[in-house]
Amino acid sequence: MRAQLIGTGAAAVEPDLGHHGDAEATPGLVDLAVNVRRAPMPDWLADPLVAAMGALAAYPDPGPARAAVAARHGRPPEEVLLTAGAAEGFVLIARALREARRPVVVHPQFTEPEAALRAAGHTVERVLLDAGDDFRLDPARVPADADLVLVGNPTNPTSVLHPAEAVAALARPGRVLVVDEAFADTTAAPGVEGEPESLAARRDLPGLVVVRSLTKTWGLAGLRIGYLLGDAALLARLAAAQPLWAVSTPALAAATACASPAAAAAERAIAAGLAADRDHLVTRLSGLPGVRVVGRPASAFVLVHLAGAAGVRERLRERGWAVRRGDTFPGLGPDWLRIAVRDPATTDAFTDVLAEILEA
Repeated sequence: MRAQLIGTGAAAVEPDLGHHGDAEATPGLVDLAVNVRRAPMPDWLADPLVAAMGALAAYPDPGPARAAVAARHGRPPEEVLLTAGAAEGFVLIARALREARRPVVVHPQFTEPEAALRAAGHTVERVLLDAGDDFRLDPARVPADADLVLVGNPTNPTSVLHPAEAVAALARPGRVLVVDEAFADTTAAPGVEGEPESLAARRDLPGLVVVRSLTKTWGLAGLRIGYLLGDAALLARLAAAQPLWAVSTPALAAATACASPAAAAAERAIAAGLAADRDHLVTRLSGLPGVRVVGRPASAFVLVHLAGAAGVRERLRERGWAVRRGDTFPGLGPDWLRIAVRDPATTDAFTDVLAEILEA
């Protein structure tokens, strides 16, 4: 099934939607391809996980974790659906909303939403944002009669953080608006106390479903824990498509811990540190010949345009570095690379190698 393109004039070349950064990060390489933070686990998270291992004989009870996540976002528990990672949320949406007549995915973005829709039998239309406009969201480009719209914020792989009002403008009666905020906890802005541009606490927008992940900041990709926020009746429909006991007891313990005030404070501190590390990476990349950093990156990764990037990526691998190829994202191509933000020492070592490759 080929996806249709909306308002781009681009040829429909099908990328590999099933390719993800973990395929790049083979053993022995420095991993700049996966956007999961690598750091020692804090005691307030590690201790509940260890304790949960002693309770595996009982079936998982999502109630306490659901209540904790709801309190974190100022919602009643029935407006929270816990999932086995954000990716399961996209599968539930695709399967439960089979009646959607015109699903639209705004690209470039994480490919699993479209892959899940297509696997469930949907015909998907794509709105491809313009690199020349730094991939900024124009709500007017989404067809008015689209009844299921999926958009990322901040968007993977572009690292663009769209204004909340631009994303909210996509909501309307008769439409389900799915906003992938898997990386919202990586964002920070001066003078903003919480997560800038997040819709996680908005209860006034019709059809809004916010997808969240706990795997990025807290290094829990192997545990699989995420959640959906939205209208209780809509989430009940999605829950009906979910297998019984889909979220394990340790994952539920992690969800409870990561919704605590201590976690929220730690998250904000981590996001502030990430912003400084990201600025350092952008500065180093911007000083390299032929490398264009897109817009103002806002998340745990940076998207760059570089002529011949596919070959550069291979030479980086030969030198011990893994970065994420861009050609598997609709709207990009072989001259794009996504680079994870790491500490300044790692960034300096990486950009030194990249400079040598570009000068060769």
